[in-house]
Amino acid sequence: MERTGVLVVSYGAREAAIIDAFHESLEYKVEIYVVDKQKNPFNLKKSTEHVVVPNLDIDKICRFVEKRRGKINFGIVGSEKPIVNGIRNKIEAKTGIPIICPTKEYAIEASKVSQRLLFEKAVPHANPRYKVFNPEDNNSTNIVRKAVYAWLDEINNQAVVKPDVPSAGKGVGVWGDHFTTREQLFEHFLANYQYGKVIIEEKLEGEESSFQVFCDGKRIIPLPETRDYKRAFDGDLGPNTGGMGSYKNTREILPFMCTEDWEKETEIVNKIFNTMKKTGSGDGSELRGIPFYVAFMHTKKGLKILENNSRPGDPEIINILPLLKQDFTEICFKILEGSLTKVTTERKASVVTYKAPPSYGGYKEAFPDQTIAEEISQPIHLAKAYRLRKELKNNVRIYPASMELRDGQFYPLTSRTVAVLGIGNTLEDARELSIKGIKAIEGGALWNRQDIADPDHIRKSVNHMEELRRQGK
Repeated sequence: MERTGVLVVSYGAREAAIIDAFHESLEYKVEIYVVDKQKNPFNLKKSTEHVVVPNLDIDKICRFVEKRRGKINFGIVGSEKPIVNGIRNKIEAKTGIPIICPTKEYAIEASKVSQRLLFEKAVPHANPRYKVFNPEDNNSTNIVRKAVYAWLDEINNQAVVKPDVPSAGKGVGVWGDHFTTREQLFEHFLANYQYGKVIIEEKLEGEESSFQVFCDGKRIIPLPETRDYKRAFDGDLGPNTGGMGSYKNTREILPFMCTEDWEKETEIVNKIFNTMKKTGSGDGSELRGIPFYVAFMHTKKGLKILENNSRPGDPEIINILPLLKQDFTEICFKILEGSLTKVTTERKASVVTYKAPPSYGGYKEAFPDQTIAEEISQPIHLAKAYRLRKELKNNVRIYPASMELRDGQFYPLTSRTVAVLGIGNTLEDARELSIKGIKAIEGGALWNRQDIADPDHIRKSVNHMEELRRQGK
């Protein structure tokens, strides 16, 4: 077996799944060099070398890589912050070691306004209606208020308010969730507007899907569709989170989709890809990796793009990596060579469920009586859950996320703590195995949604989509 050294820049369970995929290689002896946000116990055990850089500072990461030239063949980055900050540009310029992720200039999630302008050029029919408000154009509160209210008249108040830069201001606000009056909306708008451009989009009704691709620069290879559960609580209630779970169907498409939907999504993303390629070197090499992790909304008026991220989805990529038929390390080499022409997956279903601490997703506020202890004071025990993987022939997998090894024990931090993947011949089987893994995690005050890939939830999405299609005729 050929020895291969791989750098993995890690944030959570997504990267644990990536590391797991490398370790399952039958063609390569993979040595993993992990730069981690915390001392993730899974990554620590699986790595040849592990270092913690709490803020994932790209200068510190670059120095780590420079000292290991000759040991690392390539790197892969899952987290958005270092990608947006230009980690690939810096490491490749300093060391010559190739990195699998887009360059800074092509990490289009850095600006929501730039995304909309790009989509307007490449696929205007897939763009929702939107309007950009720039404080450089007008700082008068009264004039801006009139402009915002005039736009709300056009879209009947059904608005989504987004700061241009994801980490600026108060974040995304949605009519009916974060505000129910124009005054509340404008207050949210101003909290973002003081930091820069704000975009107000029409709120879309429909069913959401996550579309991801591998890209070798020359072409995009679509991966099976997944469904993310962004809301914190059962029944799609509560605030948006980083994703409380996700599922993949046995086919490439979700139950509420038809093959034509997937083909149209592929066509849309290809048009965006080809438009972006024209602005760079021409060979598309700046886009290699997973430059398109697109949230599509299936509406009565057709497909609309909610947003795009220039990275693998968390949790959605976790659904897919264990089902790849090809060696993941070989896929990475082909991405770097520009020779990736096909990716196939097993015709199985997978379900990811996240457990999170009481500090996450508004849980403490929603269920104050159920918060039994501060999460940082109670260790989590994974031994029983880990044993399930062997007992169930890899069909249950446990991927620690916001968790660290401390004094020989595992402690949750403040974000999603651990992801549990179930793999089955049907969605029901996969869901049952995911829940079984969730129940095997002991200790702490963790909680999780109970309805990830629930048959009733899936049935409602199918019925809803059928109704939307009727309305669209």
